[in-house]
Amino acid sequence: MNISLSTSANTLINHAQRKSADAAQTIAALPIQKDEVGSAEYNATDLIKPVLSLKGAELEAKIAAKMLETDKAATGSLLDIRA
Repeated sequence: MNISLSTSANTLINHAQRKSADAAQTIAALPIQKDEVGSAEYNATDLIKPVLSLKGAELEAKIAAKMLETDKAATGSLLDIRA
């Protein structure tokens, strides 16, 4: 089984996209605050989990981008060695 850094990075990017889409959908489905005090249906703690999930997805995407940069640099180094 051949596992490359770029394959892992692409998998991580896909996971981050799904995670952020799920979190965004959850946030969009929450009741909207009607006034500055808030409505009886609005609960700020309902936002914590999806917002943290969005932050996690952001970090995963950044890690995946760094992995792709590393893979590109390694591939470039290998090509330089063979040239």
